[in-house]
Amino acid sequence: MKYVIGIDLGTSSVKALLVDQEGQVRGESSFAYPLIQERSGYSEQNPEDWVKQTTAALQQLVQENGIEGADVEGISFSGQMHGLVLLNDQHEVLRHAILWNDTRTTPQCREIERVLGLQLLQVAKNPALEGFTLPKLLWVKEHEPHLYQQAAVFLLPKDYLRYRLTGQLGMDYSDAAGTLMLDVVGKKWSVDILQAFDIPERICPTLVESSECVGTLLPEIAEACGLTPAVRVFGGGADNACGAIGAGILSPGDTLCSIGTSGVILSYEDDRHTDVEGKLHFFNHGQPDAFYTMGVTLAAGQSLTWYKNTFAPELSFEELLKNLDQIPEGAGGLLFTPYISGERTPHPDAQIRGSFIGLDAAHGRDHTTRAVVEGITFSLRESIEILRKAGKSIDTIVSIGGGAKNETWLQMQADIFSAEVVRLESEQGPAMGAAMLAAVGSGWYSSLEECAQKFIRRSKSYQPRPEQAQKYDELYGLYRNVYAQTRELNMGLEKYRN
Repeated sequence: MKYVIGIDLGTSSVKALLVDQEGQVRGESSFAYPLIQERSGYSEQNPEDWVKQTTAALQQLVQENGIEGADVEGISFSGQMHGLVLLNDQHEVLRHAILWNDTRTTPQCREIERVLGLQLLQVAKNPALEGFTLPKLLWVKEHEPHLYQQAAVFLLPKDYLRYRLTGQLGMDYSDAAGTLMLDVVGKKWSVDILQAFDIPERICPTLVESSECVGTLLPEIAEACGLTPAVRVFGGGADNACGAIGAGILSPGDTLCSIGTSGVILSYEDDRHTDVEGKLHFFNHGQPDAFYTMGVTLAAGQSLTWYKNTFAPELSFEELLKNLDQIPEGAGGLLFTPYISGERTPHPDAQIRGSFIGLDAAHGRDHTTRAVVEGITFSLRESIEILRKAGKSIDTIVSIGGGAKNETWLQMQADIFSAEVVRLESEQGPAMGAAMLAAVGSGWYSSLEECAQKFIRRSKSYQPRPEQAQKYDELYGLYRNVYAQTRELNMGLEKYRN
């Protein structure tokens, strides 16, 4: 039997997925690594941790499933977006990677806006936000000039991992779109943007397609993992692009809700002239010559993880959510805003912070749990409403990630989104998308659509209930007021956070 492996380099762990030619998952392994948060708003990782833990995951995947290394024909990657990895001319890492959820770069964002003006949205198709790569590069240039001057190339996280496994440098279009340095429609590095900030084009890696073969495993990596140096390695994609592929979001109108550390509403686009005026992200898809619009809740699953670790560390997530259906809509008059790391859509605001609104002595842990889950889902609805106001019909949404693991939460999504919500039979998220890219790259299928027919199976759907949907419409209106009414308060508290 032949296999491919999809590797998802996430924010907290790496996941390796072994998939056969029928799309069946034959094994998986996952290894965690730490965040480095030296100050409020800082979020970094040691790239060496990614390499070490990915090697361990591949080794475990091969050994525990008893497969022959020669039977693995291809490997591809999904990865956390935007993170800056700087290498010197020896291709050695110059500093810890600055991650997507790092918010230190507000001054650099304002400078990008001042210098580029409307050109930023016209070329990069996205506003200047703290999460993106260009502000991080400018921060290093300003605050660590001795390191910036040594930089020979920058990479994103999964591209550095792929380099360490193959010795080949490169970056795919779907991930490059999140740097603010790519001409998204033209599919090339923007000379105008680079020159505006005196960034040499030589530090930008070669651009590749997501299903393009970029090399094979280095012999020492293959030996350590129990594979062969003949295994072909493919470009891969940004985690959200791969999440879309793994959920079958491959044609116009297809929409995805993904709840991981961040939360995403993603809709497929085939029109390169789609203009969302910077209200949503517009990125290259892993599907050749396609795009997607995307709204992001910066701390979706992260809010639930923070809540559990702070208030119920002794419980598993399953135990924490088991009484979710025992509390009615509105959590007994309690709202939560998931702004614990700032927010992205529809409020590109690194300073805003979360709130519980309406707490009283009658509320218990089940009420606050319900409020957190509802708040995450309300935030995601804000992205759906932007798509609807732009004329898109959002009637069916495929749900993946943490929000798809609980029946009550899935029904809540249907009620809050006023749309059918679909769960997949075997939901493997971005790792499955990466495996599909490897399957198509290996020649198993002629296209991602053909591969999806074999690999992806829908399981159960949830319809919005009219009475609950109406209640949630009212609550959503209240939720939307919280941002504006707490913005000034949060600004006043900013100086006490460091």
